[in-house]
Amino acid sequence: MAFNIAQYIRESRDELRKVLWPSRKETLRHTLLVIGVSLGVAIFLGIADFLLNFAVARFLA
Repeated sequence: MAFNIAQYIRESRDELRKVLWPSRKETLRHTLLVIGVSLGVAIFLGIADFLLNFAVARFLA
């Protein structure tokens, strides 16, 4: 089974034609969702870090 670059490119192109690409609206909505969840997690972790740091500092003082 020899590797044929032309066949690989042809098959890759054919497979890409079968892909159901998301609409611009879907892409924007999902992007904003990911950014929102990331910010939410970052805020949660920042608050948790602050509170734990405060608690440990009070405990050790």
